[in-house]
Amino acid sequence: MSRFCCAVWGATLAPLALAGETGTARAAETLDRVVVTATRLEAVTAFDTPASISVVPMGDGGARTQAALSEALDGVPGLQARERQNFAQDTQLSIRGFGARSTFGVRGVRLYADGVPATMPDGQGQVSHFSMLGADRVEVLRGPFSALHGNSSGGVIQAWSDIPDEGHDARLQASAGSHGTSVLGARLRGAGDAVGYNVAASVFDTRGYRDHAAARRESLNILLRLRRGAGTLDLVANRLHAPDAQDPLGLTRAQAWQSPRQAASVATAFDTRKSVGQDQVGAVYALPFGDGHQVRVMGYGGQRDVEQFLALPVGAQANPLNSGGVIDLDNAYGGADLRWSWAGRLGDRPVEFAAGLGADRQRQHRRGYENFVGTALGVRGALRRDERNTVQNADQYLQAWWRFAPRWSLLAGARRSRITFTSRDAYVTATNPDDSGRVVYDRTLPVAGLVFAPDEAWRLYASWGRGFETPTFNELGYRADGAAGLAFDLRPAVSRNVELGTKWRVSDGTTLEAAVFRADTDDELAVARNVGGRSSYRNAGAARRQGLELQSDVPLGDAWQVQFAYTWLDATFRDSFPICTAAGCTTPGVRVAAGTRIPGIARQQASLRLRWRGERWQASAQLVGMGDVTVNDTGSERAPGHGVLHLEAGRERSWASGRLQAFVRIDNALDRFHIGSVIVNEGNGRFYEPGAGRTFTVGARWHWTAR
Repeated sequence: MSRFCCAVWGATLAPLALAGETGTARAAETLDRVVVTATRLEAVTAFDTPASISVVPMGDGGARTQAALSEALDGVPGLQARERQNFAQDTQLSIRGFGARSTFGVRGVRLYADGVPATMPDGQGQVSHFSMLGADRVEVLRGPFSALHGNSSGGVIQAWSDIPDEGHDARLQASAGSHGTSVLGARLRGAGDAVGYNVAASVFDTRGYRDHAAARRESLNILLRLRRGAGTLDLVANRLHAPDAQDPLGLTRAQAWQSPRQAASVATAFDTRKSVGQDQVGAVYALPFGDGHQVRVMGYGGQRDVEQFLALPVGAQANPLNSGGVIDLDNAYGGADLRWSWAGRLGDRPVEFAAGLGADRQRQHRRGYENFVGTALGVRGALRRDERNTVQNADQYLQAWWRFAPRWSLLAGARRSRITFTSRDAYVTATNPDDSGRVVYDRTLPVAGLVFAPDEAWRLYASWGRGFETPTFNELGYRADGAAGLAFDLRPAVSRNVELGTKWRVSDGTTLEAAVFRADTDDELAVARNVGGRSSYRNAGAARRQGLELQSDVPLGDAWQVQFAYTWLDATFRDSFPICTAAGCTTPGVRVAAGTRIPGIARQQASLRLRWRGERWQASAQLVGMGDVTVNDTGSERAPGHGVLHLEAGRERSWASGRLQAFVRIDNALDRFHIGSVIVNEGNGRFYEPGAGRTFTVGARWHWTAR
């Protein structure tokens, strides 16, 4: 920890030097008082929270298509949103190394959309239904306090739609870009005395940068806000339809460097693809009463259906225990959360308490089919798996914040989670036995943080906590030894987290934040093997993630702004463990040495963005850099680091009836070859998913406002 201490003290002394230049008068002015919901408390601002929190405003859209969450996250320290150029597998998200093992979807990171969970009870999440067109902001919470959100909370990402205080407005937009990509979208929002609304819909189409990578997504998000007396009821509904998104699969190193736009030959042979349909509704009711008391009730439910065609070889399916190369999942899920809070005074000092109960349930019908009929490949064949799985959790949590002295405050809490996985096997034959089973995971997660305020513009903090992550149903779904049934022998990963940090802000908008952190994990969940698009997992013993984050936002006069973010992250296995290294292997024969880097995690990443905004014109340039990434547990191969330059410009013109924004964006303006993401431990050596070359986007956005 010696270099971490040096780093944090360096970051701590920086505000002193800057404060000396700016003078005390500026520091005494009113600061931004943004309250973030990730803390689950109303009185605690982001500035006074002993945690690393980034709030990304969505604004009027700028020169972005608003088609994906990853567009908003490229300047957040500690967060990797890797561009896969593969819309069958969703964005690859990780926070401080948690979630990096995911080959599809999001694991290890908790997701919310308008206060409603986008992570299922088993810890599997997805961001494909997040509506960026209707969003007002995205909040990212990193560090120990993420554990207050329960299972699989290595970090928390929340997207929030906005409703104006009054009046009505509309936004229509269209964009077109390289590789046959187009986005059409519309948003309508407004507010009256008793009802507010935000309705956003979009259609995304692309031919794809790589061969066999076409995709279409249709999305709709509705937020209604009803006010009656002191109470507020938010009704949320969203729909996602993404049929037959083609999957080009990963490439070997030789293939990726020779022809990065190609698809793996088995991808076209088996027509690898994925279809997703999701419908979800939710309600959040908040009622203040009495002297500082408030009750908040949240309930939600939904249905998510997935059909995926894998490139699993026909020969492998001759094994009677094999579950086939077509995955068919029907997920029905829902849950509720009841929370009471009180804000008042204790010992003549501000204090807030919150306590709550949460319960969620997910019912999954998992079927597997052969991906061939006779000699025809990529079609649904005979049934090979049929089971009904259920996961349910019951959580209790308690939090308290107290400013016990003029310059000191304490935030503490605990959450107890009990999660039960149950599987009922309906596919039982003479050669495929009954694989029904049940497993229960139970943990209590305490967290605490202390904040010291030397003056109005500066905060120092320290926080500590425990977290845990159960395997998801997709990780339990396939045993590493190749046998049938679920991998009920997997244990949850349990982490001990500590963070030291500083925050500094002044009235002109200048900010500087720095944090050093360490997370020690027991029973780390890691990919055992990945063959034909199907992954199995293991517990790899102890692991450590430690690092440094820096973030700064500096206005340069009225028109210019510089934003900078940097992350250094050292993630390693602390124990040695055996692995398989060849396709089809079920008996580990190679050992990973202690100290080996955890794959899928860049050791360094940085973002530097320069923005200019005039009366009608605006422009920006952003340089994004990422260090090399190992792709397998042994570290024998790695994707090299890279830096890419993004440019954008826009012009706005106003009329009495509204205003028009026209924009152009060039991603990877220098046309640098790079690997956008990796598939960890891919059994055939197809680890690499190349990023796109120089890409152009042009678009227009019409804003209309009525008061």
